[in-house]
Amino acid sequence: MKLAYREYGSGQPMIILHGLFGQSDNWNTLAKQFAEKGMQVFTVDQRNHGLSPHSDDWSYHDMADDLMAFIEEHQLQKPVLLGHSMGGKTVLFFEQKYPGIAGKLIIADIATRAYEPHHQTVLEALHAVNFSVLKTRKEAEAVMNDYLSDFGTKQFLLKNIYWKENSPGEMAWRFNLAVITKKYDNIGVAVPFYTSSVKTLIVRGEKSNYVNSRDIEEFHNRFSDLSDIVIPGAGHWVHAEKPMEFFSAVITFIEG
Repeated sequence: MKLAYREYGSGQPMIILHGLFGQSDNWNTLAKQFAEKGMQVFTVDQRNHGLSPHSDDWSYHDMADDLMAFIEEHQLQKPVLLGHSMGGKTVLFFEQKYPGIAGKLIIADIATRAYEPHHQTVLEALHAVNFSVLKTRKEAEAVMNDYLSDFGTKQFLLKNIYWKENSPGEMAWRFNLAVITKKYDNIGVAVPFYTSSVKTLIVRGEKSNYVNSRDIEEFHNRFSDLSDIVIPGAGHWVHAEKPMEFFSAVITFIEG
């Protein structure tokens, strides 16, 4: 599958993968900062997200294959792979399936273990938005207010609304909500055990419950060259909540 992407700068290749319900332009600001440090940065829409194609096939193995195809298409040598949440697990599955390809790995606030379903309310909110009736983002937000109280989460999701070219005035979600709902359990699965010597950084938020001390021990069991950084005051959206601190941690790791 050919993935949609944005490209910034030139130099050492770096690929950034967003999380569930995200898209490449969530990373525009940080990508430009990495590019200013001599990186050729690709922010990629994973399948069923953003401008990339929709597919009924949706698993980490599929997304790892997509990433390998992207690397081959652009003839990238030893790219730095950065993934947040679902994107981080894609990177972990990629390293298992295609060892020796990545130059360095950066895993943002996700562990190797399985996660219980925890997006049910978000899915209910998204399905409650009826685009055959609603005509503006404000109207969609009003519907979601009945399900979600966090302003940041709502704004993040609302960025995925677009107007169909072939149906003037009709809105839709960029992501493939039907497949994400049907195959949601595929995204919570554990990463099979393997070991790797690739230089790896774990960046996690102090206030996040996605990665704990036991998860870090598991990372050490897998990766022989591992660094772990906790960003004070940040939650799961560590790169968005503390972008300066996140950038500093990542660029120091890359340049080290």
